[in-house]
Amino acid sequence: MDMHWTLAHRAQKMNPSVIREILKVTERPGIISFAGGLPSPKTFPVEVFSEACAKVLGDDGHSALQYAASEGLPALRQQVADMLPWAVDPAQVLITSGSQQGLDLIGKVLIDPGSRVLVETPTYLGALQAFAPMEPMVEGIASDEHGPDLHSLRHALGVEAEPGDAPEAPERRRLLQLNLDPARDFPRFMYVLPNFQNPTGRTMSEERRAALVAEAQRLGLPLLEDNPYGDLWFDTPPPAPLTARHPEGCVYLGSFSKVLAPGLRLGFMVAPPSLYPKLLQAKQAADLHTPSFNQRVVSDVLKDGFLDRHVPTIRSLYKAQRDAMLEALETHMQGLDVQWNRPAGGMFIWVQLPAGMSAIDLLPHAVDKGVAFVPGSAFYAGTADPRALRLSFVTPTVEQIRVGVEVLAQVIRDHAPHTA
Repeated sequence: MDMHWTLAHRAQKMNPSVIREILKVTERPGIISFAGGLPSPKTFPVEVFSEACAKVLGDDGHSALQYAASEGLPALRQQVADMLPWAVDPAQVLITSGSQQGLDLIGKVLIDPGSRVLVETPTYLGALQAFAPMEPMVEGIASDEHGPDLHSLRHALGVEAEPGDAPEAPERRRLLQLNLDPARDFPRFMYVLPNFQNPTGRTMSEERRAALVAEAQRLGLPLLEDNPYGDLWFDTPPPAPLTARHPEGCVYLGSFSKVLAPGLRLGFMVAPPSLYPKLLQAKQAADLHTPSFNQRVVSDVLKDGFLDRHVPTIRSLYKAQRDAMLEALETHMQGLDVQWNRPAGGMFIWVQLPAGMSAIDLLPHAVDKGVAFVPGSAFYAGTADPRALRLSFVTPTVEQIRVGVEVLAQVIRDHAPHTA
């Protein structure tokens, strides 16, 4: 007798990652991939990790291989607190299995079925996937090159611009709640990536950060700040984090994936004391704790200011590859109505195809010619821009970037709508 498995309703909300499916295609020989958001393996400090592994096993291997506290290794929590540009109590730091787990924990703790969650337009696909099983109503807030548009945010909340004598945030939030449709409760939080955003590569301006935090504080809207790329600036550091401006109203997510190695699956959260205990309980239920061996190894690597020496080498490599892609776009997209931005850091360039084209439809033609990218539609909570696509410049070589962009330009030229 065949067994019949009855799926939970939430499982119907789970969908395969578009990016992961595209990455399978890129494994074909000869494909130049601009698709994956993978850090360059050239940046992985293998020798340093080899020495740290030996040291951790030699010093106290039995403890390194044992179960550990769910909060994380105390020394690593302290190191994380010391790294951040505002006063952080290490008791507020929760070590996670990659910052992706932080998104999952937030979803479990803050989202009920039907809860409203606000995101930028577009936003990180992995966040949409992490929140989806909790069955929220995800709403995109219109955004431009400086970040989320505050007029769009106010419209989503059903409020006007700040009055002269606005009530304090809790009272303001209560009044808003009374005026909202009961089926559309006050959003549980807004999810934002201020630095070198995935997928667009844009950076939220200082003015927009200050205004967003002030508005969130006024309305009592919690902010979830995701910052995996913030250290990957090319010329000047980005403005101060949102959380540094309002720690009680924000949860901050960070990661070691982009500055050390993603295979470690090591990230962290900084949460206000009012929320931390529930996040910890969700963490305990999920996996007991992040691998203690990995935590000890990274803690050893971080000693003596290693990141201060190592991260500049990543910035230098990525900046050179960004410049190569921008130069190739300028050279080969001439005569085509193709637009792109110039990110000040991170790993991605956001491209818009000519009017009437679809990145999804273009992708198989590009793959047939040996080039892969990610269609931008995967990153939208609502109506997507079919012309948008994301190019990653950090894993291919400079020569592959030049060849791949030339091929992509020819594919666009071959399939662009022809006007009389």
